[in-house]
Amino acid sequence: MSPALYLGGFGFGLIAVCYGFARFAFGLFLPQIDATLSLSSTLSGLISGGSFLGYCVAILLSAYLTERAGPRFVALLAALVAAFGMVGIAFANSPWWLAAAVMLAGSSTGLASPPMAAAVAAIVERHRQSATNTVINAGTGAGVVLSGPVALLMGEQWRLAFAGFAAIAFAFALLTFFCVPASANRSRDAARLPPLTGALKRLIAASFLLGAASTAVWSFGGQLVALSLDWGSFGAGLLWIAIGAAGMAGAAAGSLVERFGINRVHRVFLAALVAGTLMVGMVNTTPMLALLGGALFGVAYITVTGVYLVWGVKALSHRPATGLMVGFLTIAIGQTAGAPVFGLLMDQFSATVAVASFAALAAVAGLARA
Repeated sequence: MSPALYLGGFGFGLIAVCYGFARFAFGLFLPQIDATLSLSSTLSGLISGGSFLGYCVAILLSAYLTERAGPRFVALLAALVAAFGMVGIAFANSPWWLAAAVMLAGSSTGLASPPMAAAVAAIVERHRQSATNTVINAGTGAGVVLSGPVALLMGEQWRLAFAGFAAIAFAFALLTFFCVPASANRSRDAARLPPLTGALKRLIAASFLLGAASTAVWSFGGQLVALSLDWGSFGAGLLWIAIGAAGMAGAAAGSLVERFGINRVHRVFLAALVAGTLMVGMVNTTPMLALLGGALFGVAYITVTGVYLVWGVKALSHRPATGLMVGFLTIAIGQTAGAPVFGLLMDQFSATVAVASFAALAAVAGLARA
């Protein structure tokens, strides 16, 4: 079996576990968890803010450790952090224990991606690297779509569900010894920030705008369909499944970039993200339009993040883990800045104004060129 196949398959699964199970599943199980442990609004806000902080710290640490200790060590750390965090969730007997466990589990997402980029650069043939990286990145969609049905079927048994998720994460920890190289090309500049070249500045601008624009659906999609379609949690769950299932098609981002170039793929899928956001969020949407919009948003978001992954790795080819970190960290910062602004626009004006404004942000991101 070629390195591209087994490393791509392992990375796809690791990203699915960290994003779909360790990070996003908590929100899907939140009503049942709240019924058991009585979470306060203050604590829920702390968990949300702590998850962002954990991600930012973890991805910076991951890029540094990958360049110093090698990708296998950091991929193993990501799987173990996800596993122990989800064990903590399964056995949580107080709100504060739960908060600490959720933040620990969620930080695995920041740890997981940089070592996979470094591993791909080390052992995969150059002409297959972009495709392999974006296949791995598409694991996010798989994790989201798998966690949705589990939450619908096992909502009341959330402890058992998280115990099962933790067992899968422990299995991936074992697989790192067989699938991920112990070392990669190590940089003497591991402790330093990369110089801000023109390519990196444009990447930072585009990824920040994409991150902010995506909060219209990631943070408010359930609320938007509840307002326009009177959907409850089941309808929001269907929207989430549509986003995740379509997102797996974003695995083709690397192949598309190789064939059509970064700039063309970037613009086309940002246009698709704009359309998907409007279909989900506009007041005159229909159930069919909302689900189709969710699917369009899912494939566009995963594809565009895959484009930023390739963009960063190409811009810092001698430091692939750091190249990935630049774009993904900026997306997270954009999401953190975007969510409160979107909520403010909804409160002060209307959902239509907020959705249209944030769709426009994604369109502006398309002006940046690699």
